[in-house]
Amino acid sequence: MAERFTKSMARNIYLGGSVFFFLLFLGLTFDTIQALPERDNRENLTESVAHGKKLWEENNCLGCHTLFGEGAYFAPELGNVYQRRGGEISDEAFIGFFKGWMNAMPTNAPGRRQMPQFNLNDQELEDLAAFLKYAAGINTNDWPPNIEG
Repeated sequence: MAERFTKSMARNIYLGGSVFFFLLFLGLTFDTIQALPERDNRENLTESVAHGKKLWEENNCLGCHTLFGEGAYFAPELGNVYQRRGGEISDEAFIGFFKGWMNAMPTNAPGRRQMPQFNLNDQELEDLAAFLKYAAGINTNDWPPNIEG
């Protein structure tokens, strides 16, 4: 290495590093775009799921819950609630659990965090359950790390 660090040496390091990381960024972006179609769950996307997603957003469920690790950490992760609460047995078991849970809120148990009552009708609850089932079908590379989220 030369005894002096010149401006042209610094410029070459800067430009070389910039080009290297730009090419790395492009390569990783291309790899992600190639991998995403294998991980999505589009074949199960229905009007019911879309309406459930809209209800999810309108009622600000991410204000308390997380979905795939995103959102608030006040209430449980819901990315795998379908598997945790009967979906592996049948869709009817999960929908029955989900409707019962939502209609029973708030439980008024002292010392516990309470979920508000959103007064959703049966169709809205079924659509929200369909959205959670859809979310459970997305390949998340084993996230969350444990079944309870």
